[in-house]
Amino acid sequence: MSKQRNREHSQRQLRVGEELRHSLAELLERGDMRDPVLREARITVTVVDVSPDLRNAVAFIVPLGGEHADEVLAAARRAAPYFRNRLARMIDLRFAPEIRFELDRSFDHAAKIDKLLHDPEVVRDLEADDDKAADDRSRE
Repeated sequence: MSKQRNREHSQRQLRVGEELRHSLAELLERGDMRDPVLREARITVTVVDVSPDLRNAVAFIVPLGGEHADEVLAAARRAAPYFRNRLARMIDLRFAPEIRFELDRSFDHAAKIDKLLHDPEVVRDLEADDDKAADDRSRE
């Protein structure tokens, strides 16, 4: 079974993804796009996932504070050809990858897990498990 089937990325994919992330962040920071939504929004590019052939990339973005996320995502998707054109000039690759934008929901997921872990019932259960483990060790 190949590495790609295991969802592991090659060193080159990771390196290109990181370079794309930095370049996209620089373009967004400049704010010289026509779309007012992209010009005014503060957007973080959290990760860029590149395909094995380096021809496709998914850029995960999150607007600062999560405000107007759907508007920002729609604007970024409309501007994808612009970003591809600019990236082709900035990065030394044989082919400029097709960029697809997605919202990064990992922060929302992490907040949900944190909330669950701090739920009083879960804390009580964890403390009960710790007490039981301590009793078992003292019997040994």
